[in-house]
Parts: sequence; structure tokens; C-alpha cells
Amino acid sequence: MENSTDRKRSANLLSSNPGRDVQRVGTARFLGEDVAKIHDPVWAVLGNLGDSQCYLGVQDKVAAVQAAMSRRIARDDLQVRLIAPTFTVGVSDGQLNGTPEMRFSLIGRELVNDAASVHVAANRVAGLIGVVACDKPPVGTVAALLEQNVPSVILSDGSIKPGHDPDTGERIDLVAAFQAASDPDDEARAQIALHACPGQGSCGGMFTYNTMQSFIGVLGLEPLHMVAPTSDDPRRIAEFPDQLVDCLVTMAERGIRPRDIVTPASLRNALTVAIAMGGSTNVMLHSVEIARAAGIDLWEDVLSQDEFNALSRRLPVIVNMRPFGSYSMVDVDAEGGLPTVVSELLSAGYLDGDTITCTGETLGEQIERLAPPAADHRVIHSASQPFKDTGGLRLLRGNLAPDGGAILKLAGVEGGMAGGVFTGTARVFNSERALIEALDDRPDDFQDNDMVVIRYEGPRGAPGMPEMLDPTSKITTLCRQRGITIALMTDARFSGGSVGLVIGHVAPEALLGGPIALVEDGDAITVDINDDRIDCVQLADPAVFAGRTAAWTAAVTSNGGLHPDATPVTHRVLKRMRATALPALLGGGMSAG
Repeated sequence: MENSTDRKRSANLLSSNPGRDVQRVGTARFLGEDVAKIHDPVWAVLGNLGDSQCYLGVQDKVAAVQAAMSRRIARDDLQVRLIAPTFTVGVSDGQLNGTPEMRFSLIGRELVNDAASVHVAANRVAGLIGVVACDKPPVGTVAALLEQNVPSVILSDGSIKPGHDPDTGERIDLVAAFQAASDPDDEARAQIALHACPGQGSCGGMFTYNTMQSFIGVLGLEPLHMVAPTSDDPRRIAEFPDQLVDCLVTMAERGIRPRDIVTPASLRNALTVAIAMGGSTNVMLHSVEIARAAGIDLWEDVLSQDEFNALSRRLPVIVNMRPFGSYSMVDVDAEGGLPTVVSELLSAGYLDGDTITCTGETLGEQIERLAPPAADHRVIHSASQPFKDTGGLRLLRGNLAPDGGAILKLAGVEGGMAGGVFTGTARVFNSERALIEALDDRPDDFQDNDMVVIRYEGPRGAPGMPEMLDPTSKITTLCRQRGITIALMTDARFSGGSVGLVIGHVAPEALLGGPIALVEDGDAITVDINDDRIDCVQLADPAVFAGRTAAWTAAVTSNGGLHPDATPVTHRVLKRMRATALPALLGGGMSAG
């Protein structure tokens, strides 16, 4: 029977269509919300979920944020309706690296965008807090929120704490585990598998997760102090949810939307911090995608490739972090977190402090309020006394990458260059699997100054542009054991945990007949970071180039339009990716057209 409270609420409820309203009423009652607000603007919480430790903490934080929203709406009688939280799919890069399923990783970014966009549009969401984990789902979430352009704030779930070897006490993590795959000792491999990743949270080094969470924070969509704490840090449940609601209320009251925050200036800030933190090469896919979603052409409106390289040349690396250093994000947090990094770069004149953020403050004002400590010069360094003198990333062009965009993580190079130049002998593999088998079965076949080429693994070729963490880790271990340099180039991409002289995003990709498809065993490949070039000596001969192109085209024609070295696909999402994927320079995602 209807009680007096329900009758009072019903009197205030103007319903033109009870059929559409009845489920809103039922949902509001189930959630403990006011049924009289069923026509008010909608607020919502969204989380990323998947099969790995990266996502284990998300549900608790979504629940905490949902509760904080509900309390605030009731306390201040906000004219909004809170709906049940929703979750998007996520995959585990760590568990899938080196397997055919890794092709779904970058595709997952696109599917998260689809799901989040449908949720926001179909439910007319007017304000949202997203709890994000791993590295592709956060980018898909941010891209969707920029496309829909409703007031939104991001909370990173947080990174995992490093593990420890029980015998030596040495810190170990996911990348150390991948590098241990070449250890012939079965017990040693089992030991690191058991202890490298305890607890919950996303990868703890300056791999892609922390690269992108730092990027999103500096961009202005997440409060800076929320980036570095680990997933199990109690602040993420006890303090941050109410602060996030403060941000959402501020954005709603002031009419601040994501596209007001994500501007060419804030994108340049975010890229600057990514370089200065020795971030993952994946940032060059994800920053382009985030810019696109904001209606910005990164290469035209933010900075050109030449300007990016000029910035990287003068910008030092100011953190001592895995995989190129010693520490993890838990250590960065202990020394002031991302606010200290940003403060050091602001003081040195590398950042624009006037960009607006989700707190309603400018970047500079947010740093002034947080008052972070100065660099400790052990984990976080100053720009005047950096950890490394030059920036972490470099974009290459040449006859193997005529449009540029081939990416090298200089912060991760461990040797092999003389005067900034490497010249290697091509060892060609038409799939990642073929290279892994060769590294496992015939490691002695690889020699000093080999240039391993992995192709047909690009956005359309794989399809899905998988990460090459498994083979790059095996190569790193092999090089360290034998004191040699084996370089690698590919039309695929890398994990933020990859180190060594490795170059990804080489385009046009092999499936589309790019020059990488024409390289043959024994060719001479040069990488010159003085001029930011990657070239094949043989392909500089027009006759050789024309002859190899004709042979490649004939092979495609005789095989029904697909080169015989490319893997056929039948899965509907893989087919969609192969048909629509954009080049790496444009973000590597599925075309919306």
C-alpha cells in the first residue's frame, strides 16, 4: 500500500508517460533515491572490469563513489537523479602478451569507448565519475566522455605494489617476470611467478598504466594527488570519493565540460610530463585518440613531430622508475606523487600553469594548494639535476617510415649506439609467434647488431596491433646475458615495460604494403637519432624498391587480396578492426566513419 511519503512524492511527479516512468520509479526506490527526481538530470558512476589484478579494486571504489554521490544528493538536495553504476569490459595485457588474444587489447580501448558512449547517451547522463584500471580502458573511457562532453571526473584505481623475491628480498614485478621467461631454471621461473605481483592494482612501474594515468591527471581530468597512491591505499575509499563529488559539483555549477579542460595547451602539458617521466610509447597512440575525441588534431593543433622531438631533446627524464630505473609508483607517491613531478616541471618553465582542471582550479593553482614537497633526488629528480639528460621518446622517419611516427623510447635503450647511430642486419619474421619460437628454440642464432623485424602485426595486420612485451623481454635477457645488442622494429607496438633498442608503430604497416613489408633478411637497417631517421640501405635503390613492391603486389593478388604471410581472421571484432583500423599516427583505433 502506498504510504504518505510516496503520496507526497507522487503529487510532485508529473508523468506524461507512466510506461516510461514506472521503471525509473522502481529503480529509484531500489537504490534508495527520491522518486520525485526521476525527471532530473542523471548522474552516474562507471567502472572498468576485466580478468586480472588490475581490476580487482574497481568495484569497491565504484561502490564508495556511488555512496558519496548518494549522500551529497540527499544532503544538498541536488536536483539530479543517481542511477545504478555500470561497468565496461577490460582485458589483461600482462596475461595476454605473447598470445593471439593480445590482439584484443587495443581493440578493448575502442569497445570501452562504445560501451561508455552508449551508456552516457542512452541514459542522458549529465554528470559522471569514472573509476578506471589497466591502460586501454581508461583511454576508451576518457575518449567517450570527451565525445559526449558531459561534466566528468576520472579516478584511477591505483597501481600494484612491487613483489619481493622471498630468498633475496629483491623487488620484482611483471616485467621482471617476463624477462625471467628465458631462465632455464624451472624453480626460478616458478618462484618469480608466485611472488612478482602480490595484491591488487595495475602495473606499478612507468609502464603504460601509470603513463596514461599521469597523462590524464596533468590533462586535468583527475585530481593530481589521486594518481600515485596504490590501489589498496585507504584514501581511495575513505577520502577520494567525496573529493571527486566536490569536483563534479564544481564542474556542473560552473559549466565546465571535458572539452573545456582538454585543450591544445593541456595536451602539450600532458605529453611533456609523459616524456619527462620516461613514459610508454603507447602514449603516442592514446594521446592522438584523446585529442581526436576532443575535436583536436594532435599533430596540427598541439605540436608537430619535429616539435615533439625538439621537446624531447631538451626535456630531461626526472624520475628513476622501472623499467629503465629502480623504483615504482608507490615510491613516487611516498616522495610527493605526481604533484611533485608537475611542480618541478612548472618551476622549470616546461608547463603551462593556466590550464583549467576538474577541480575548478588551474594546474598552477592546484599545485599551489597541494603544496607538494621538493624533489628528493632519489626517486623524483629536479629538471636541473635530472635522472637522465634527454627525454624518453623520439619519433623517427625515413624510407621505412615515410610519414614519420615510428617510435623509440630512448629512456629504455641499454646500448648499441655509437654516436647516436645503430646499423644492424635484418632478421625478418612475419609474425610475433615466429620470433618467439626462434628465441625459444634457437637463441644462439641471434647475433650482435641483428635488427629483428616483426611485421604483419599492425593495426590492420594482426589485426589489433599487439604489444611485443614477450619477445622484447626475451631479447633483453639474451642481450644482457651475452653482452650484445639486438634491435627490433615492428609495425606493432610495445608495452611500457619493454626496454632496449626497439622501434614500433612503423608505418605504413606491412599489410598495406608499407616499406617494412619489403625488407629482406640481410638488409642493412640504420637508426640515427641525430637526424631522427630509420632507413633500409637496400630500399634506397629505386630499382630494388620497385622490384620488391611488384613481387609483394603479385603475392597479394594471387592470394585473393590478402598477403599470404598475413593471418586470416574470422572473429567479428577482429574483422571490424582489420576493415577500419586507422594508422598508428592517427591513434590506431577503429574509424568511426
